[in-house]
Amino acid sequence: MRAAATARLAAEALSVAPEEEELLGNGFDRADALELVGRHEDDARVLVVGHEPSFSQVVHDLTGGRVDFKKGAVAAIRLEGGRGELMVLLRPRELESLAITD
Repeated sequence: MRAAATARLAAEALSVAPEEEELLGNGFDRADALELVGRHEDDARVLVVGHEPSFSQVVHDLTGGRVDFKKGAVAAIRLEGGRGELMVLLRPRELESLAITD
């Protein structure tokens, strides 16, 4: 439920419609991530929202990087084929410092 609420907020901010995906349930893994991304064009940007510990493991399996996801963290991964490169990991306090306020 919390991941779905986060996805709705992110989608609203990006002016896109969120899509619910069963693959993001328990047991989400590298193969599931590649399947999700593979449904899109090669240059697409895909935002995936989910839970721990699956996401840290998927980032590791795709990039070799060990990450410690905090609630609300964001990781950007560039994928080419089945291999990934960790571009950035932002923790909630870092995201907060980037937020635009009125």
